[in-house]
Amino acid sequence: MKRILAVATLALSLAACDAAVLSGGSEDDALDIPEVADGDISQETMVDLTRELSSDEFEGRMPGTEGGRMTVDLLKTRFEEAGLEPGNNGSWVQDVPLVEITGSDFAPLSITGGDASGMAFEYGKDWVGVSYRETPRTRINDSELVFVGYGINAPERDWNDYEGLDMEGKTAVILVNDPDFDSEDLEGTFNGKAMTYYGRWTYKFEEAARQGAAAALIIHETEPASYGWNVVESSWSGPQAYPQRGEDAPAPTKMNGWIQNGVAEQIFEAAGKDLGELKDAAKKQGFKAVSLGLDASTSFENESREYMSQNVIGILPGTKRPGEYVLHTAHWDHLGRCKPADDGDDICNGAVDNATGTAALVALAEAHAKAGAADRSLVFLAVTAEEQGLLGSSYYAQNPVFPLDQTVGGVNMDAFMIAGPSRDVTVVGPGKSQLDEFLEAALEADGRVATPNPSPEAGYYYRSDHFPFAKQGVPMLYIDGGEDLVEGGREAGEAVSKDYRDNRYHGPKDEFDENWDWSGVMADLQLYYRLGRMMAMSTSWPNWVEGDEFRSIRDESCAATNEGC
Repeated sequence: MKRILAVATLALSLAACDAAVLSGGSEDDALDIPEVADGDISQETMVDLTRELSSDEFEGRMPGTEGGRMTVDLLKTRFEEAGLEPGNNGSWVQDVPLVEITGSDFAPLSITGGDASGMAFEYGKDWVGVSYRETPRTRINDSELVFVGYGINAPERDWNDYEGLDMEGKTAVILVNDPDFDSEDLEGTFNGKAMTYYGRWTYKFEEAARQGAAAALIIHETEPASYGWNVVESSWSGPQAYPQRGEDAPAPTKMNGWIQNGVAEQIFEAAGKDLGELKDAAKKQGFKAVSLGLDASTSFENESREYMSQNVIGILPGTKRPGEYVLHTAHWDHLGRCKPADDGDDICNGAVDNATGTAALVALAEAHAKAGAADRSLVFLAVTAEEQGLLGSSYYAQNPVFPLDQTVGGVNMDAFMIAGPSRDVTVVGPGKSQLDEFLEAALEADGRVATPNPSPEAGYYYRSDHFPFAKQGVPMLYIDGGEDLVEGGREAGEAVSKDYRDNRYHGPKDEFDENWDWSGVMADLQLYYRLGRMMAMSTSWPNWVEGDEFRSIRDESCAATNEGC
């Protein structure tokens, strides 16, 4: 049975954390949101696949390794056994061309000039750096250090940290996040405490390259970055994968890297500058970049190889509107071998991140196949190289197998927290699209509530595989497990999240545990099943809300098609 829901606004708790609301458009709109029965979702599939994918045998599922190949082969088998069909014109995979660059023999980061005589910083402990260029050796020689604040050039916000600068041959020193990240609310030039894309490291490095910088160094601080130096060190050491660049692609910097905040303080002191004062100045409109009067030098070797990784794609074709698609996405990759733990373990198994999400794709595919094909086609997309910068999802979004103007929307699953059942789910990026109304209906059916992301300053909306689709105009939901646990409430939920973030995230101890309580994960999977089924049985084409940054992209896409939205 279907019901037509008038679009309403779902008031959210924790308003102090995030003033945004879930909203699906104007009160005059109406969405066709069908009621659907619970799905028959296999906990055995979740447990067995999570265990297998995160075993040492898979060596951390790094793309381009034997563990990556094993992961792709396993997913092809499990998608077929689940009842899906190959999603890419008879093939289970979409090739994603990548280049892997592994740095070695890192010289210290040497600073000269001013009072910096003999100042040198140790790779890994004090700084990390990589090259995006396929050159055998990277050399940064006496490159002038320029503090460019947050490194933002945003004409629509009347903000340009590079105004009047010639960055040719120079090194940009950049603050992490964006200027109003420490606000108490969501009001401000850069959305207050909610990070914008300008706060992400990906943007900062891209903009530094556009400005002609030889190198870029982001100053790491745990609070605005939302993760510790251990995450930076593990993620930015070892092999790094990037999309293969075309002949006419813009040149990246010679080196992108990070420095510890304490290192930055020493450098600024040697330059006769106060880092704290300059941080405050950089938050204000009209900030002017400051040359530090110091030069940076370092070098390292690079070993490059080109290779193919794969996105794995399965489809359950629709019965009535097979040319309309609903996406389920999760990344199958992790970090491979990384900085060893104290016990010598150097495999980043990625059990939570994201063996759980990968297993969820298979479990949901099984459940939908058991229920029978929906009106619209259901697509299950396991993407590669998320940990290297959303590379697999970005490649698909730019080279879609199924036209994006015929893609209704979708859900992304990234790291199911094993914490037991919760009364809520955490919504990342609420108030952006009419998919919020589908979520409201699904939560009502499940007897749960929505809680806004308690850390909007962390920019999670720009850090997972739904984002490349959003940039192309496709409405996507990103939901995390709730923190209001049935046993222990929010205090217990926050403790679980903190423990994972501090002790296991992007480290060798993100390992499978036979004693995990899967009840909360299975409840979340039921929500994802209901959302996917609702979209697949609906006749509506949800859009972004008026004024959202992705609305115009979707509107243009819809205006140009006769088949989709």
